[in-house]
Amino acid sequence: MTKQLQDAYIVSATRTPIGKSGRGMFRNTRPDDLLVRVLQSAFAQVPNLDPKLAEDAIIGCSFPEGPQGLNLARMGILLAGLPNSIGGVTINRYCASGITAVAMAADRIRVGQADVMIAGGVESMSMVPMMGNSPSMNMNILKDENVGMAYGMGLTAEKVAQQWKVSREAQDAFALQSHQRAIAAQNAGYFDAETTSVDIIDRVPNLATGEIELKTRTVSRDEGARPDTSIEGLAKLKPVFAAKGSVTAGNSSQTSDGAGALILVSEKILREFNLTPLARFASFAVRGVPPEIMGIGPKEAIPAACRAAGITQDQIDWFELNEAFAAQSLAVVQDLGLDPSKVNPMGGAIALGHPLGATGAIRSATTIHALHRNNLKYGMVTMCVGTGMGAAGIFERM
Repeated sequence: MTKQLQDAYIVSATRTPIGKSGRGMFRNTRPDDLLVRVLQSAFAQVPNLDPKLAEDAIIGCSFPEGPQGLNLARMGILLAGLPNSIGGVTINRYCASGITAVAMAADRIRVGQADVMIAGGVESMSMVPMMGNSPSMNMNILKDENVGMAYGMGLTAEKVAQQWKVSREAQDAFALQSHQRAIAAQNAGYFDAETTSVDIIDRVPNLATGEIELKTRTVSRDEGARPDTSIEGLAKLKPVFAAKGSVTAGNSSQTSDGAGALILVSEKILREFNLTPLARFASFAVRGVPPEIMGIGPKEAIPAACRAAGITQDQIDWFELNEAFAAQSLAVVQDLGLDPSKVNPMGGAIALGHPLGATGAIRSATTIHALHRNNLKYGMVTMCVGTGMGAAGIFERM
């Protein structure tokens, strides 16, 4: 007898502010501490729900080593003071790690193996840089048939720009729009409901006494968006990845630090604890594309996710299309004929930042809260993924 799948519902979704990597506000904040903050906040938002009912925590991280190693998911659960009975597993699908974690948690509920699951993502690009601290690649990727795997992300964006004929001017205009939309959303307070503030301890030398003083400050706002961004300033930036290319630091995503967490439950738990769901997880899809044009991945994943949800692309009211690069975002919009007004209405990673494995969870929180604020039905989180993939998840507002 085939058992009917049950629905998985999101009852809380939150994230930290996103900090710039290197010299940003979280440069000295451990990633597991960022994860602890959102885990605690996610449960605080559903006080009626007993944390002991959670079976597992699935947490995405693109480079799980160094401060992000040692099974970050389980470490986060324990450090957050959550019950020892909750398991933890850290997963990696590069930039889609966070949304994949949500999908995997939803699947456990849908097949009846769990009633309460935790999903999320975390990344500190300040502490663990792109490619990790000591990358070691299989030399076979340099063979002609595999060489696309060796391309840097920026070079794949150049390939997409060439193949889909995305001009430098269009990329810069898209980047400017990302900053403008993000600043407008911040000023309107649209990110407030989804954001959990973080206390940062600064160590400041007292020159008079020779002692180090500890000062605590609270941050609650993404620090990447720049109100002084201009088309003239963007046009002055030189290409980063190809001498005669069009991809610059200004029309690419910012390297960042941050974390996000969601709690998913079954309908049984909704009834028992009188919980109000924020959304239903409707579907997820991942598809592969040639590694050298990895940025186009969402064009394959988006239709697949819509088919799995039983809806059409036109029924999606809100797209969080991660802006790894303006070139790939514009190519996807162009290829699928997406309505630009529905794509990243509050800006994307070019302005707000892209903390790799955390982004899927962060943008899930953004999507879910945006659906409620704007009385919309379906929202999608989608992104390209290193080595040539696209991923997409759909949420339905309840």
